[in-house]
Amino acid sequence: MRVRALAVRILNQLRHDKRTIALMLFAPILLLTLLYFILGESEPTVNVAVINAPAGFMDKLDDSNVIASRYSENQARDALARGEVVATVNIISGKPYIEVDGSNPTKAKQALTALQEAKNKVEGVRPDLSSEVTYVYGYEDATLFDSFGTVLIGFIVFFFTFLVSGISFLQERTSGTLEKLLSMPIKRWEIVGGYVLGFGLFTVLQSFLISTYVIYVLNVTMVGSFGLVLLITLLTAMVALTLGILVSTAASSEFQMMQFIPVIIIPQIFFSGLFDLPAAIEFLEPVMPLYYVADALTQVMIKGNGISMFTRDIGVLLGCSSAFMLLNTLLLKKYRRI
Repeated sequence: MRVRALAVRILNQLRHDKRTIALMLFAPILLLTLLYFILGESEPTVNVAVINAPAGFMDKLDDSNVIASRYSENQARDALARGEVVATVNIISGKPYIEVDGSNPTKAKQALTALQEAKNKVEGVRPDLSSEVTYVYGYEDATLFDSFGTVLIGFIVFFFTFLVSGISFLQERTSGTLEKLLSMPIKRWEIVGGYVLGFGLFTVLQSFLISTYVIYVLNVTMVGSFGLVLLITLLTAMVALTLGILVSTAASSEFQMMQFIPVIIIPQIFFSGLFDLPAAIEFLEPVMPLYYVADALTQVMIKGNGISMFTRDIGVLLGCSSAFMLLNTLLLKKYRRI
């Protein structure tokens, strides 16, 4: 009887906790649906720019599940810089000259394998001449961690900053500290600014430590400026910080704060650019902050570009953190009792 009574009490608690019910029933379905669409793609999409090649060369690439398109030499170089193609090929006097974007080692190897197979099967290409391969970005022996490391830096900073800031702000609210602050002659934006500045100073140390460890201890590929990497990770932390504070207003306990992780945090990694997404869900990528973080870090760490190549990413991250700060300021009004 006591066991049954305890079970009934637990069920009654769950029945009144709609957030927990939604998490248990719908969050797994959401994540499984994302995995179905993402992992359902049997082959990654590999695009190659063909500048000059004999007849039938592009057909052989298509047979290897590589999408080949005709480009002029300047167009091909621009497409490679923008990440629209994985490799360019220009066959001169029967010898292939190939330029490769090695930022994604899997795609780069697939493109090179397809180009080699096409070279051996098409007339007009001399099989006795070795292809001249130039890695414009990355390098031949790059590992998957070199590709994933850039995204993982952003994700780890985003995840832990979101979690710590959200739980800390929640504790301020549930302990009554926030209510006491709101009873004082202090503006709401000053409260938000104070919390952001306080946590922000800590995230400077966090960003420096994580970036230094990944780049100089784990030896992930690093071509560009370490200062720019720190700038991007700091902006990432600011977005996660302001989002964590915002989400904490909807939670009444640390457990409820944790419940937002499968819905808000985990999907970020799926839309960060690590995976080739089908058209059905690809449109969701630009609404995920981590997508812009990953792009900016890739531009710096793997491609060695300056800030001019990812100003859009910087602008979006600044816009997100500003918008979240504004929403936090507006939502604080409901806690003011005077």
